[in-house]
Amino acid sequence: MNRNVYLNIVATILLLCVLIIGLALIYSIDLMRKRTEQVSEQLNAIQSKINNLEKKIAEGSITPSRSQEKQDQKSMPAANIANFQYYDPSAESGGRLISAVASETKNMNSLVNNESFVSAIWDYATDSLTDRNLKHVEIFEPKLAESWSLSDDKMTYTVKLRKSVLWHDFTDPVTGKKWSDVEVTANDFKFYVDVIKDETTDCAPSRTYLQDLEGIEVISDYEFKVQWKKKYFLSESITLGLTPLPRHLYHAYDGPFDGKRFNDDHERNRMIVGCGPYCFDRWEKGQRVVLKRWEKYYGKKYGVMPPIENVVFEIIQHPNTQFQSLLSGTIDRMGLTPEQWMTRTNIPEFDEKNGKLVKIKYPSRVYSYVGYNFKTPIFQDKTVRQALTHLVDREKLLKEVYYGLGRIVSGPSFIDSPYYDKSIEPYPFSVEKAKELLKKAGWQDTDGDGILEKDGKKFEFTILGVSNHPIQERILPIVKEDMAKAGIVMKIATVEWSVYTQRLENKNFEACILGWSMGFEDDPYQIWHSNEADKKGSSNHISFKNSEADRLIEEIRTCFDLDKRIKLCHDFHRLLHEEQPYTFLISPYSLVAQSGTYRNVRVFPGGIDSKIMWCPKSEQKAVPSGK
Repeated sequence: MNRNVYLNIVATILLLCVLIIGLALIYSIDLMRKRTEQVSEQLNAIQSKINNLEKKIAEGSITPSRSQEKQDQKSMPAANIANFQYYDPSAESGGRLISAVASETKNMNSLVNNESFVSAIWDYATDSLTDRNLKHVEIFEPKLAESWSLSDDKMTYTVKLRKSVLWHDFTDPVTGKKWSDVEVTANDFKFYVDVIKDETTDCAPSRTYLQDLEGIEVISDYEFKVQWKKKYFLSESITLGLTPLPRHLYHAYDGPFDGKRFNDDHERNRMIVGCGPYCFDRWEKGQRVVLKRWEKYYGKKYGVMPPIENVVFEIIQHPNTQFQSLLSGTIDRMGLTPEQWMTRTNIPEFDEKNGKLVKIKYPSRVYSYVGYNFKTPIFQDKTVRQALTHLVDREKLLKEVYYGLGRIVSGPSFIDSPYYDKSIEPYPFSVEKAKELLKKAGWQDTDGDGILEKDGKKFEFTILGVSNHPIQERILPIVKEDMAKAGIVMKIATVEWSVYTQRLENKNFEACILGWSMGFEDDPYQIWHSNEADKKGSSNHISFKNSEADRLIEEIRTCFDLDKRIKLCHDFHRLLHEEQPYTFLISPYSLVAQSGTYRNVRVFPGGIDSKIMWCPKSEQKAVPSGK
């Protein structure tokens, strides 16, 4: 074959190969381009969905699913925030918790309203610098405070706040101004302390705890110093328990702060603006108070957002109506009376395996008492007060009224705390001993009518009680009957709670029956010191004055040695046992009934913490609308 022809054939073949490879390469590049465009379109679509999702979350129109929150929690390290470990990462978000309360409050301002109902609402709505560990209450853990330190002389605390903590959004009910995304700063803590220490505000009970606090020095928006005038053994718990107060709500006017205006600001005092996990939604007068979860709550990113969406306080006066509401599912929780616990829970609804309701019992940090107003002449003799205590059959009250679900107490400390002196035995019930003491005090039945008299005055008094209070309704007739056995006329006057508290504040009563809640550590000043005796609205509503009691109280406040402070508290306990300003009655057990749908229900030293509870989506219920 001619060599030129051979070369032409080879060249042609090579050209064809190049063409084929070129065409294949062009096809591959085109295919890759199309696939890249498809992937790009998919990525753009995903990013668009993410952007829309983030926008809706920010607007509050949707919330992340609890499963997503669970994944977030798994990916984050242990949070530097109080009680993180007690939240259930498998909890499902949503639902409600409706608790029954027996009476309506006069306002929602916890600084001027000392009712436990209002304090409970504020506990949901406002955070403090720290929280006690739920299980180990002696340990303080960070909440609003990022960190804190104490000076060597134990007089100055330096606190650094978390950033980006927001007050709840709200519309001012007076001016109509809308407030949104307002940050909590050190100035809000200073405002809180300044308001309480202002003598024109009706904050007498709170002011007693801050009397030795010099004030707050603001260093920056996120740092401040708390300066104490002198050493006080509760300075740590009070300092670390400080909460901010929204100045933009309570001082929303020009000029200096007006304490009387703060007391009587009825429109603003009908709402709560806090920085906690739940915000105030509405107050349906005579029906309910509704709180809703605050989706901008700073605790969300630390894993301590409560799973339950709405917390509701349903106002139902009568315990029997409350109980029927619990059975019907209208409410989710109530405190049971001892009678209800013993006689009305033996029904299928409370069956441990198949019932829809559960009941929980634990010691309460509460005691009940009969208090004697020292401004009433017949109660000014301690011998008479001792006699009156001998006429109160506490064993009978514990058995017949409390069904044994409590313990008789003889002093003001929590019966299971070291501050309570268990060697002090309560005075026994004895009509004969009471008569002996009354005779010693000069009271005798000289005219034979069965009633004691002295200096021409009959021994009779009126005891003030609360209307529709199931325990008091059973106690008072028993006490009245036993008083009569010794020649004493005890009249019973019951009034609505709002009237009752007003009369206590004005010290307008002769004797009263009530109860106190106790803290984890004892400071008797608020209830027992003479400086509080003549103050309107103080907790020393019986006007008790005793110089030796004052000395012990003042020494207790400045004693940092635990063993010595326990001894001082025992001495104070013994003094009150001798003086009998109260007839101490019963420390009852807390008796709670609630729906069995809730999970992560745990009893801690301070009781049940509802913020960690949750309800499966399949069993969640809506909040009722207005009646």
